[in-house]
Amino acid sequence: MSEQFNRFLGDTPARTLVKLLLVSLVVGFVMAFLGIFPADILDGLHRFFLGLWYRGFEALGEVWRYLALGATVVIPVFIILRIISYRR
Repeated sequence: MSEQFNRFLGDTPARTLVKLLLVSLVVGFVMAFLGIFPADILDGLHRFFLGLWYRGFEALGEVWRYLALGATVVIPVFIILRIISYRR
């Protein structure tokens, strides 16, 4: 059971926790530096779905803006994680 759990996590629970804490710290620092907060993201999603409801599918054009915003966080984190795993 423990081996399957470690395989699911990709490492031991303690190492996975440390990695998640470090990535969370970096992402939190970047988001705070850029002035992006979780409430803003949730508010943006709320406005997106309200716009979709009221304006129809015209609001789907905003998807590209959300995609770009998410990519600014996800792509650097992905590259950092790949570099870390490449060194093994």
